[in-house]
Amino acid sequence: MRIGLLASGGLGLNVVKYFLAKSGLTFVMTDRKSTDIIQLAKEKKVPYFVGNPRDGRSQDFIKDKQIDVLISVNYLFIIEKDLINLPSKIAFNIHGSLLPKYRGRTPHVWAIINNEVETGITAHLIDNGCDTGDIIEQIKIPIGYYETGAEILRKYSENYIPLIDRVISKIESGKLILLRQDNLKATYFGKRTPEDGRIDWNWQKERIRNWVRAQAYPYPGAFSLLDSNKIVIDEVVFDERGYEENMPNGLILSAEPFLVKSPNGVIKIKKFRDIDFQIQSGKILE
Repeated sequence: MRIGLLASGGLGLNVVKYFLAKSGLTFVMTDRKSTDIIQLAKEKKVPYFVGNPRDGRSQDFIKDKQIDVLISVNYLFIIEKDLINLPSKIAFNIHGSLLPKYRGRTPHVWAIINNEVETGITAHLIDNGCDTGDIIEQIKIPIGYYETGAEILRKYSENYIPLIDRVISKIESGKLILLRQDNLKATYFGKRTPEDGRIDWNWQKERIRNWVRAQAYPYPGAFSLLDSNKIVIDEVVFDERGYEENMPNGLILSAEPFLVKSPNGVIKIKKFRDIDFQIQSGKILE
């Protein structure tokens, strides 16, 4: 079976390595920032395409390869209809959620923020929408109470290849069963930027904890401002100490330990990134 791969980043690199080890990769398409994928394709003498697939050159590139299956893994670009129809059998994508929930970008981060206890990955047909194609196969992944966004992404990475293998096996056996997504159950989340990480200390303590762990190192991180100085926070826990109800949310109750008031309890900041200013009790995080 001739397989073409659309791949970006670390998740994509792992899948590229897997298919190269099996001598089962016809070509790879990637973006300019995925230099590890580009270098590997050069070393292994695998045909590769770098850049936006909508520039007109990619269609001829894929047509010449006469592939059976096109797989998208963490690919940065939206795939146009004229590319979807080029493989003889199927074009499918691996998405980091249990579709139809959490369509869109960084779904694992949003799942943690929303206090989900389970996420997963979905293999689905590529269509003209955003993560809207028929579902082929899913793997469920639990979210631990203390797990961070990066830790969940590692779980995703461990399950990408088993999921792809299941789909390939079904294609080869002719036992592919498709499940149409229920759009009434769908949710969508857009692209996040580092500035989206700001903590609102008027949130309940549970949301603040989830907000922090979802974006903890090596991600850009949740943050607050202290006198216009940025503090990036990587871990918080709840603290049983009391406070006066009329105290403002975000008030620093203590510098050591670093305690902050929220609407429904005290939060202890256990880990934060290096700063060149002093934490002072009585100040307010914003």
